[in-house]
Amino acid sequence: MTTPTPTTPPTLVVLDMAGTTVADDGLVEWAFSRAAEELGVEPGSPDHQEKLDHVRATMGESKITVFRTLFGTEERARRANAAFERAYAGLLDSGACTPLPGAADAIGQLRSAGRTVVLTTGFSRTTQDAILAALGWRDIADLTLCPADAGRGRPYPDMVLTALLRTGTESVRDIAVAGDTAYDMLSGVRAGATHVLGSVAELPALLEGTAG
Repeated sequence: MTTPTPTTPPTLVVLDMAGTTVADDGLVEWAFSRAAEELGVEPGSPDHQEKLDHVRATMGESKITVFRTLFGTEERARRANAAFERAYAGLLDSGACTPLPGAADAIGQLRSAGRTVVLTTGFSRTTQDAILAALGWRDIADLTLCPADAGRGRPYPDMVLTALLRTGTESVRDIAVAGDTAYDMLSGVRAGATHVLGSVAELPALLEGTAG
């Protein structure tokens, strides 16, 4: 996870969802496998393993961007994305999506301390809203953003910078960013963040320390 250098108390906290505040437990990989099978990729085949390895290596990236790389044409990428969303929605309906321990409390502490919290994701708006609804998190953050809201997803800093613009935050030096994947880290660093944490639950205490 990344946060800004502790020289200015952050007023804006941008948090990833799956893997950072929301438990993943292989849900993305399972939904991808179902989507790939719908597009004719045989489970257990070398092609399937190669594509799954790419999904693992690009966790945090916009899912439609991943599918464009894997399936070549826009039509196939959109079919794969639609199949992925259906599969993931089924997991949500089954109750497989849960918050990570301490995540909701951490978000509450951050907001109680007067900080603005924004949740970001590599999923589409449809899937992001479904996750928020499944967890009862529709009002947990001040703002939620997906790649389509910003123009580009991770590893670009666009969602972080969009969060800055939409919340009226004065400077990138006022932002803390937290995520669990290499792409989360890269987008945070590109937006000016540089600190490592073990869990999002540690974030409120760290930010209180920067204010001291």
